[in-house]
Amino acid sequence: MPIEDSYIQQLANYIKRNLAKGYTLDSLKISLEQQEYSRSAIDKAIQIANEQLAKQAPMLKEKPKIKYEIFDKIEQPILKKSFLDKIKELFR
Repeated sequence: MPIEDSYIQQLANYIKRNLAKGYTLDSLKISLEQQEYSRSAIDKAIQIANEQLAKQAPMLKEKPKIKYEIFDKIEQPILKKSFLDKIKELFR
């Protein structure tokens, strides 16, 4: 492993550790830039960290259920009525 690669890997390890602590990626980028790391080194390290974290992530066995709501202009949920409920309202 060339010296530059180990340097980038050290940055990637730093990023992964601090992401696990709850820091955001943007805050880590700003912090590293303030410590005078080059943007290209930071971007490479982020890419490596993302790839390594993706390999460690568990595979989803079931599809997630997506729930959605429709909101009006004042952020109130609009309740959707079933077809049967709409027909019942017609005969009231």
